[in-house]
Amino acid sequence: MDAFNQLQPTAGIAAACVTLGINRARIYRQRAQPRHTMPSKPRPPSALALCETERQQIIQILDSERFVDVAPATIYATLLDEGRYHGSVSTMYRVLKSANQTGERRRQRKHPPYTKPELLAIAPNEVWSWDISAP
Repeated sequence: MDAFNQLQPTAGIAAACVTLGINRARIYRQRAQPRHTMPSKPRPPSALALCETERQQIIQILDSERFVDVAPATIYATLLDEGRYHGSVSTMYRVLKSANQTGERRRQRKHPPYTKPELLAIAPNEVWSWDISAP
């Protein structure tokens, strides 16, 4: 960049870029970036943001026995049919994400752990087996 800064006042930007093999868009992009940025302040919470009691109410509805294995979109539609509105579908997903509950909501059967069969012979001819290896 030092060579470019020395060459640019006399030759111009385009000629300096061609001479040094630099893309001209790079120069313009670097000049457009602010050099000194102020540290950004944290955004204040929105006036429309849910309060903690509203979030807990939505979590209670989503985790209730009635809706424990239902998707938030279905819960939203069911509650709307009943005339109750607690938040949009995206709000429900946002609340679930903040509570680390965005995984699978359906009840699923768990496979029993596999146990290796154990053959125990106490007397002759009680356990039969075979050998599949080639001769």
